[in-house]
Amino acid sequence: MKIGGLKLFKKGFRAYYLLVVSIVLLTIIIQSLTQYTLKEQRSTALVVNLAGRQRMLSQRLLNELYSCRFHNCDYAEMKLTLTKLYQMNDILQEGNVGLKIAPLDDADILREFDKLEPHLEWLYRELSDFEKFDTINFNDVRYRVDRFLTIMDGIVNMFQKKSEKDIKTMMIIELELAIFSIFIIIFEFFFIVNPIINRILAQKKKLSEIAWHQSHVFASHMKNISDLQYVLKVEKNQERQKEIYGFISEELDHLKAVSKNMVNSLEKTTEQEKPHHFVIRKVENLLEKYKPTSKETATIDDGTAHSVKL
Repeated sequence: MKIGGLKLFKKGFRAYYLLVVSIVLLTIIIQSLTQYTLKEQRSTALVVNLAGRQRMLSQRLLNELYSCRFHNCDYAEMKLTLTKLYQMNDILQEGNVGLKIAPLDDADILREFDKLEPHLEWLYRELSDFEKFDTINFNDVRYRVDRFLTIMDGIVNMFQKKSEKDIKTMMIIELELAIFSIFIIIFEFFFIVNPIINRILAQKKKLSEIAWHQSHVFASHMKNISDLQYVLKVEKNQERQKEIYGFISEELDHLKAVSKNMVNSLEKTTEQEKPHHFVIRKVENLLEKYKPTSKETATIDDGTAHSVKL
């Protein structure tokens, strides 16, 4: 697969891709599970809080009725408390998108809400009409409120137990995921990371040996060329100079072969010029400068220059 001239999923790098992708996936899964857990805990805490407020609203309802019977009556506060009590009961069972509360699916808690429904309906029906406040039996209202409180206390406790159970379940899932992640990491270390490290060390050792051997051979030919260059400078005999040119040419051929072997062995990965290329080019320029024009220079069809014996 190529994108923009770059080859992706190259065979030699598949282990690296597998390692990186697995780590990214594990990170995403763990973060997603953490966010989901926090979201569920927030929703559960809100439900428990709202269920607890229901008990407070029922008590306020009784206090407002007492004030209306024996003190100054605040009809607006009575109506607001009664409406909140009734609406919140529906929200706790059916959920609410705005508050991010999911519909209740626990059968045991729903049965408790069914027990609560008659008392709530009676309170809403009897206290909605302000003109009937004087005729309502206060003890009947107190009985309904007490029954509401008792059932609501049970519902709150059930919500709390459900919350604790959900938290324990999420903790177990997170623990299992953590153990699974550890196994994945250990597996990748022994079967991906460790082999990669061993392969890199083996390649490094091999390349070091090749570089050491080739550099010594390269240095040997360079020394020969340097010695021949010195002899060429002091030699005055033209016949001897021609012979030295041939020796330099042969050394240069050997040097090119060494250079080619170095490139093949090290598997060149860059197009930048190597130092030995610069040296070879210098020697070739030197030969071009002192290239003999005599007909006695021989040419062989194998494409390499050889010394001519006189």
